[in-house]
Amino acid sequence: MKNSEKQGIVMMPVIDAHIHFDQYKKEEQNLILDELEKYQVKALLSVSTDLNSAQKNLALARMDSRVKPAFGFYPEQPLPSEEELQKLLNFIDTHHQDMIAVGEIGLPYYLKLEAVTMQRDAYIELLEELIKVAVKYNKPVALHAIYEDAPIVIDLLEKYSVQKAHFHWFKGDKTTLQHTENNGYFISFTPDVVYEEEIQMIVQNYPLSQLMVETDGPWPFEGPFQDQMTHPKMMHEAVRVLAKLKKIDLKEVYQQLHWNTESFYSIAKS
Repeated sequence: MKNSEKQGIVMMPVIDAHIHFDQYKKEEQNLILDELEKYQVKALLSVSTDLNSAQKNLALARMDSRVKPAFGFYPEQPLPSEEELQKLLNFIDTHHQDMIAVGEIGLPYYLKLEAVTMQRDAYIELLEELIKVAVKYNKPVALHAIYEDAPIVIDLLEKYSVQKAHFHWFKGDKTTLQHTENNGYFISFTPDVVYEEEIQMIVQNYPLSQLMVETDGPWPFEGPFQDQMTHPKMMHEAVRVLAKLKKIDLKEVYQQLHWNTESFYSIAKS
């Protein structure tokens, strides 16, 4: 595996395991795509929030094969109507060979905090329906499930014997983290690992063999990334911090993270 050094900084191939690429402005998308090779970003796992988002991600993937689309329904929003859900399911049925995963799916933690009343059971039913789609097509699931929502999601994954589950930007207690690890599930960390102690503690206590790196762009970050457009190049600083936290050779960390994501999502080597 090739590596490059710029101004003494080691930089090796990475894959963005979770990004909302369809949500960037067109000029931002073009900039990022133009710079992927420069920053050794081999692929973007672009998750969808609804049918319109899935359609955009499919179009982006057809334009540039480095964009790997996942189709799903983001839980931090009002539930879809029956008609909207059926259209999404029909789209997935039609394009399941184009999708790399079912995602982003999960439960609405932040919406729950804001809402006076919420159809909690309905969100769980929706998640279950989308997990069944993943099982039907033998696809991984890209999950939004944090804190007390994570155990509920784990129960559903176990119910359907889902092996390939990826909890993006995971946050939760030690018991849930241990359960996630024991089940062989993966978690990913964002650039906030550079400055957030909570995330640092999580990745320190999770095996490197079950970790991935992501941006969740265009979500903005603080610390050294304050007021910057979220760019996949930020993953390099996140990887360097991870290596320091785990006290593992940086090149080994790069190689393991890349292999984890490539194999988990069945990304063809280029």
